[in-house]
Parts: sequence; structure tokens; C-alpha cells
Amino acid sequence: MLRNLTRSSRKLSASAQLGARLHNWQSEKLTDIGTGVNYDSDMDIFREQCRKFWAGISAERVEKWDKNHMPDAEIWREAGEAGLLCIDTPAEYGGIGAPFEYSMVACEEQAYAGPKFYGPGFGLHSGIVAPYITSFGTEEQKHKYIPSMTTGETISCIGMTEPSGGSDLQAMKTNAVRDGDDWILNGSKTFISNGTLANLGLIAARTKKEGRAAHAISLFLVDTREHNGFNKGKNLRKIGQHSYDTAELFFDDVRLPASALLGEEEGLNKGFYMMMNELPRERVGCALEALARLENAFEQTRQYTQERKAFGGPLSDKQVIKHSMAEIKTEIVSVRLMADECVRLYSRGELDNETASMFKLYATEKYVSCVNKLLQHWGGWGYMWEYDIAKEYAGARVFTIYAGTSEIMKELISRDVYPRK
Repeated sequence: MLRNLTRSSRKLSASAQLGARLHNWQSEKLTDIGTGVNYDSDMDIFREQCRKFWAGISAERVEKWDKNHMPDAEIWREAGEAGLLCIDTPAEYGGIGAPFEYSMVACEEQAYAGPKFYGPGFGLHSGIVAPYITSFGTEEQKHKYIPSMTTGETISCIGMTEPSGGSDLQAMKTNAVRDGDDWILNGSKTFISNGTLANLGLIAARTKKEGRAAHAISLFLVDTREHNGFNKGKNLRKIGQHSYDTAELFFDDVRLPASALLGEEEGLNKGFYMMMNELPRERVGCALEALARLENAFEQTRQYTQERKAFGGPLSDKQVIKHSMAEIKTEIVSVRLMADECVRLYSRGELDNETASMFKLYATEKYVSCVNKLLQHWGGWGYMWEYDIAKEYAGARVFTIYAGTSEIMKELISRDVYPRK
């Protein structure tokens, strides 16, 4: 179905795709289908399919995910059957081959489904790992991994962060040393999303002892089904995002063939360049998810304040609530305007690192601050774990940390404010 929809989408001119569609804030709800200036009617149909997919997951199943701090592996195969993985990955390599905007629809819909679905990490798998492989992998690597990533048979993660730090690549200790035609990988990674269930890891390692990280890091495709010496630590217990597995990874003399080096010899010591090339997409995905989750939390709070009675009437009649919600909606719209432009720029191949960094910084900071304000309107109930707003509050906090901390985003932006001479 999705493949047929995307064919007709490609035939539409840019102006026809935009048409006279409403912005989502001009509709009755921020989450209404049929809105969004970057989307078209075929994407609306896909959005309905995504919404139906998430609505079809039973409460009992989600409760197990929350209790276990991880989803089940079967959901990945179900997502593959539904066409929700590797959505804009080129069809020639086994992906769906849809326009980029379809991936953004899927991202929004997982967020609109609520905080019980912070995981599974479909966005990381399809929007981060897959693009690395298609952008820098050899033809053999693309054809080996993309088809099974699209079906959900292969579950991927990316390993950058180490116990010693995440933002400081210069301090990376994981290393790979040549041994004949092979590589011997040693080291560890932590806070790895999808790490517990993943059977394929895209792992950053030093391949050059001396020199700056920018010229000494390579990326390896570590398939746990093929390589010995790879071990997973405990599934980490986080304060939020319980349906999203997060793990420690350990590499003890893992022998990798030359074919495991991303791009093989062409990719040697070019890992930093690859990361810089792919970071804008990662940051757009993170920022858009933050925005969509905030929009969903806003709608839940709007409904709650209309139903909750206090002082002789609904909370929504009180000026303090009305003014607060008006302020929050204005902040949400400011993020949505930035989101619309960044999605357009990325789809045209024109999104630069500075703009992506500003979007990531602004969207995630607004997510954290606005969810805090929204929770206040729930009173004591907002602090109870069975309410989505509590899960949203706990889950939001890490958005200003992963995919580049807010402090790193400011540093990157400042380099354009004060260019080096």
C-alpha cells in the first residue's frame, strides 16, 4: 500500500503537495489528520495506517514492556509487515523507497500514540543506522543488511557513547586493531538505545592510535549473529521511556572481517566525517519527536482541564489555566514553524548543521519546559505514574541530553555566531 502511495506523491509538484492545507494549529486538534503543510492526502492515508498500528497494541502487552523496560522483539517484525521500517530507505537496497516526509509522519504518529510508546526505537533504526549504511556502505553491505532491517528481522543500534563520555569523541577508548585481513575490536559502549534487542550494532572505534578523533575513528557493522566476544550488559533502568531498551555493550577481542568496516577501506578513519554528515537528520528526527510528543501532551491536558471540575466549574474556565494554555500553544506553534522549514530543507538536501542544531536545541528545551507547565495543570494526579503526563514528564528530560546535549548545540551554533578567523 505504502509503495503505491509514494508513487503518486512523487508525481505531485511541490506547490500541489502543499496546496491549501491547514497548519495543524489551525485545526480543532494539533494531532488531527489532514493537516501539515509538508504533507499530502496520500501521506494522510499512511498516517491513518500508522495510527491504526499503534492503536492495535493491547494495554496488557504495553504493561509488560513498561515492567520489563523493553518491548518484545515480535513488534519489530509486525512493524516490518506494516511497512513502518526503513521507510525512506532506497527501494533498490530493500527499503520502502518513500519520500522523506513519510518517515516524519511515522515519527509523529509514534509520538502521538503516547509515552507508553517511547520505544521501540524504530526512528533510530530506520532514520539513523540505515542512512549510514546507504550513504557510506559498500554495495555488499547495503544488500546484506537493508532488506532484513526493513522486515524487522534485523534490529539495529548505534554505539557512540562510552562510560567515559559521549560528547568528547577525542576521549573514545574503544579501538580496533588490524590483524591480517581482520580487525580486533575491544572496548565498551553505554546508554545504547535498542541495545538489548539489537543484533546489529554500528560501532564507532579508534582505528588510529595517534591524532585527533576527526582523523582516527572508523565505524564497524558488528553482527551479533556472526561474531564472538560481543556481550551485552544489563538492560539499564531509566527514570522514563520504559518501553525503550537501553543497554551496555562490551567487546572483548571481537574478530571482525574486513567487510565489517563501513565502506571497507574507503571508510577507514572517516567515521567522524560520516557522523557529521548524518547528524542533521538525527537531530531533525529527535526534535520532531519532541514536538509531536509535546503536541500530544497538550491535547491530553486540554481535554483534562475541560473535564476536571474545581471551584464550581471546569478548570478550563479559570483564567490562569486559559492563559497558561495559550502561552504553551504559542510556544508549540513556534517550534512547529521551525519544524516545517527544517523538514523542507532536509528533503531538498539543504539542511545545514547550524540550522539542525538550532532546531534540536529549541524543540527539546521547549518540550521539557512546556511538559513541566502542563503537568502542573493536573495537580497531584500529574505525579501519578498511571497517567500519561507523568510518563511524558519523565521521558522528556533526556531529550536535551541525547542526540547532542543542549550545551553542545549551543557550542555548534556559536561557531557561526563568532566564526574562527
